[in-house]
Amino acid sequence: MLANLSRRLGTRPSRIARLIHTERKVRVNGTDLHIVESGSGERSLLLMPGALGSAWTDFKPQIEQLPKLLPGHTIIAWDPPGYGKSVPPQRKFGLEFFREDAQAAVNLMRALDRPKFSILGWSDGGITALIAAGRHSEAVDRLAIWGAGAYLNADEVKALKNIRDVAKWSPRMREPMEKVYGVERFAQLWAEWVDAACAFYDQRDGNFCRSEVEQIKAPTFILHGKKDPMIAAEHIPWLKEHLPQAKYHEFPEGKHNIHLRYAEEFNKLVADFFNQKA
Repeated sequence: MLANLSRRLGTRPSRIARLIHTERKVRVNGTDLHIVESGSGERSLLLMPGALGSAWTDFKPQIEQLPKLLPGHTIIAWDPPGYGKSVPPQRKFGLEFFREDAQAAVNLMRALDRPKFSILGWSDGGITALIAAGRHSEAVDRLAIWGAGAYLNADEVKALKNIRDVAKWSPRMREPMEKVYGVERFAQLWAEWVDAACAFYDQRDGNFCRSEVEQIKAPTFILHGKKDPMIAAEHIPWLKEHLPQAKYHEFPEGKHNIHLRYAEEFNKLVADFFNQKA
């Protein structure tokens, strides 16, 4: 079938393989994790979505475009446990959920026989990526993050509480997640996530992963939308101070979703970074 398709398109089978994505579930420590794979390279890149996010809600332009820019990589986008199509289990939060996701990601890549991999992490996925890179330096080759900080401050807690009730959101903002989870489950899950995030401020001085950042050895790329309303501006200088060798790029008009709003430019930047071998 692949050969027939390639003949119709005038393209070699190996080229077609890199452009077609596949979806499947992978058994990892008793849990079936949903992944989307594209590309066919020997190197591995894991895409880590944001809060309640999944492969397709958060990374459609990357799944579709990065294989062309990263021909030496296989791109793997996952739905973390309890998110997207990785249900069951029912999502459980608590003060260890970021670290649990980081461990689950490392275990997933081991199950795929790809124990050495790079990470592209957005928002919550950026926090998870920092933890994975800090705790498993032998596993993480390169790391690119945006929309993420190592801690939560008082202003961010206030902002999160103001958006806890999704009924106050515009339909345009709610509908993508309601399609994934249903109206009632999305509202419940989001409220649980906000409460869990705020608990870090109340019980751990806002600390998500300060100590793990100190342990990161992988080359790191920090991208940032200067007008991002979801994270405090202070996180960028903090990350640059604690990751002094990190590469940095700023989108002057960018907000939280720079990888979607400026997909072509974003993908080119991260592809140049991940294509480096040293």
